[in-house]
Formats: sequence, structure tokens, C-alpha cells
Amino acid sequence: MGIFTTSISSFPQNDNNKPEAVLEYLTALILITLPLANIFVSVATILFVLAVVFFKKNKRVSNTVFFIPISFFILMAFSLLWTLDIAKSLSGLQKSLSFIAIPLVFFFFPKFNKERLNTIFRVYSFAMILYCFFYLIMAFLNYFETNVTSCFFYNNLVPEDPGAIYMSVFASFALFYFVQLNNRKTIEKIALSVLILFLFLLSSKSIITIDFIIIVCYYAFFAKISSSTKTLTIISVSLFLFFSIFFVKEVKHRFMIEYETAFVDNTLQNSLEDEKKGKIHNVSIKEAWNNKTFHESDFFPGTALRVYQVRIFKEMLADNNIFFKGFGIEASQAHIREKAKMYKLFYDYGEYNFHNQYIQTFAELGIFGLLILGFMLFLNIKKALAKKDFLHIAFAITMIMLFLSESFFCRQRGIVFFILLFCLFNSSSNEEK
Repeated sequence: MGIFTTSISSFPQNDNNKPEAVLEYLTALILITLPLANIFVSVATILFVLAVVFFKKNKRVSNTVFFIPISFFILMAFSLLWTLDIAKSLSGLQKSLSFIAIPLVFFFFPKFNKERLNTIFRVYSFAMILYCFFYLIMAFLNYFETNVTSCFFYNNLVPEDPGAIYMSVFASFALFYFVQLNNRKTIEKIALSVLILFLFLLSSKSIITIDFIIIVCYYAFFAKISSSTKTLTIISVSLFLFFSIFFVKEVKHRFMIEYETAFVDNTLQNSLEDEKKGKIHNVSIKEAWNNKTFHESDFFPGTALRVYQVRIFKEMLADNNIFFKGFGIEASQAHIREKAKMYKLFYDYGEYNFHNQYIQTFAELGIFGLLILGFMLFLNIKKALAKKDFLHIAFAITMIMLFLSESFFCRQRGIVFFILLFCLFNSSSNEEK
């Protein structure tokens, strides 16, 4: 509790700054509720919007960057005119309300300086530590009951909702906060270690890879330490990653499947559980792109699945008039099911989205939706580099790379995480108090 007391005590105490302090609390609250059920995220967001309206100042904040996500939402709304699944599209539009609500309230939002942002991110990052401890304690209790080590890894470690990928994204941002601290106290070093352990247990290949690249870049270009210490730190991080992948069985297994997917055809899963079910064939990247048909026993590892999804999108683009307008928001899933049935895949593959936000946006909103998304990401990283703000850069790079492997906007928590940080970073001043 001392952590939060210290963070809270940093809020301004004079009457003139009480509205800003309340908004800081509520902004941190939205981020903290992201791993919880969507109802908590919605309530926190509504409280935030109401507080900004209540405390609004007469002078508006002039920042045209907020019009980009607003235009993204307007295009979603227009897609109701041509969607083939109006019920799904209405549901998707409701889920995407944060794209217009949060940017609109930022027109009346006080511009946070670097110190205020640091307070928000500090509270958020320590809250993530509490989530880590909770999930690890539950995993230990589960292990004592079942004596199965798999309860410590991937989706077995965290609930299906939010899932390993989303928890990895949320924990990674907290990790970057602690990485960029110059003089870490003991409690902050412990927090950093816990997050590193938690992320490796979650075993998200894409997030581990992204985090490794960003941390190496931090020590190469941002860290205020000697060159020799930078080199030693980068080597240590690289060795830690190498040994973790090759000597932790569950993590190694997930990475080796992707290696075989890329370079080896006709591989079989060989675990005892799979032998009981019958032989399961791992589909390679080459097979995912070229096979004319598949079998229900075929399994698509992560990379192969994404290649297959690119392939069927290419076919949809050729067979349907969707280049300019798309199928409509949330209206592409029926076509994915048709492709899974056509290729004789196990029916579950028809329930997966494109696992690629760029393709998901193109398929549902057409080329204009893709251009708006690309422009939003471009301006985000452009400002991050101009400010030389490591946390902003880490967020921008994570989103650009993560969108290649995840349809992040298909979940409400993904939308809220992206748009709230996008508005915070792009409206904030880079000045100290």
C-alpha cells in the first residue's frame, strides 16, 4: 500500500488542481480495469467522460490529431449502410464507442505534463504487479491440486478473458515503465523481475519478440549509462532470452512449433495427449498458402494460421466488391466460416478472426479504413520520435508490430487501451512541472 500512498501523495493538493487530480485518478482507473470484465472498463470510462464534462474548461484544446480516431468511428457508422449483418455491425459499433467518446472529451481535457503522466503510469504499473501476484498465486493453488505444471503457462495462467495475449500487452507496458526508470529502488527492481517472469510464463511469442527488440533499443539509444554497461546489459538480456527459450520446456515448445512451421513440412505433434487423440498434422507456412484442401486433423500454428488468413482475405478481395467499402464493421466472420467449410477445416477455425488488424480493417471498412488506421499509427510514432519519449515510442512500436499478428480492435479492452494511450501521449506536453 505504500506504493500507492506515495503515488497518490504526488497529486497536487491545492484547490485549483483538484479537477486534474480527479481526472488522473480516473484515467489510471480505466487502465487498471482493463484485465477485468468489460463492465468494469465501461463503468470506469463513463466516470472518466462524466468527470471531464463536469470539470471542463471554457477553452478547448486545439489538437487535430483527435479527429483521426473520430473519423475512424464515423466510417464504422457509415458501414451500417452496406453491411450484410446489421446485428453484428451494431454490436461492433457499440463496442467501438471509445473511438469517438475518448477523443471528444480530450478536447476539454487538461494537457498533462510529463510528471502527471508518470503518476498515472506508475499507479497502473504497480496495479499490474498485483494482477501478476494474483494469477501466480492461483496457478500455485491449481498446481498443488492437480500437480500439472502447464497451469503456469500461456492461457492456463490467466483467464480466457482477457487471455494471454492481452495480459501480455498490458504487462509489457508496465515493464517498459520500470525499464525506463533511471534509479530504481528495491521495490521497483522486484516489480521489474516479476513482470519479466510473468511475461515469459505467458509465452506470447510475438510479445516476447517485440519486448526484446524495444528493450535492446532502450539500452542502445536511451539509457543514461556508460557504453560498456549498455553492451553488458544487452548481452545479458539476449542470453536470458536465449536460455529461457531453449531450457524452459513449455516456452521452447511454442517457439519450436513456429520454427518447424516455417522450415519443415509434414511435421506431427507428438505429445502424449495428442497420441491419445490421434496424429495431428502441423500445417506449414507453405501448405497454408498452397494446399487446395485440408483435413480436420490439421493444426495451424500461429504463423501458419496468419498466412492462411491472409490467403483467404486475398480470395475474398477477388471474389467480393469490398476494396472501397469492406463487408461492414464486424461483418467479415461469416465469410471466414465459409472459407473454413470450403477448405474442410475443423469448424473452430471458422470462429477465428483475421488475427491481423490491418487485414481486419481492410476487410470490414475497405481501403479508406486501412488508410485512416495507417495514418493514425504514423502520426503516433512520428510524435513519439519527435518528443524522444521512450514510453510513447514503446507504445507506438508495440501497436504497429502487434497489429500484424492480432486483430486488437475486436475486443473492447484492446480499443480502450489503444485509444486512451493514443490520446494521452498525443495531447500531453513533454515538459516537467
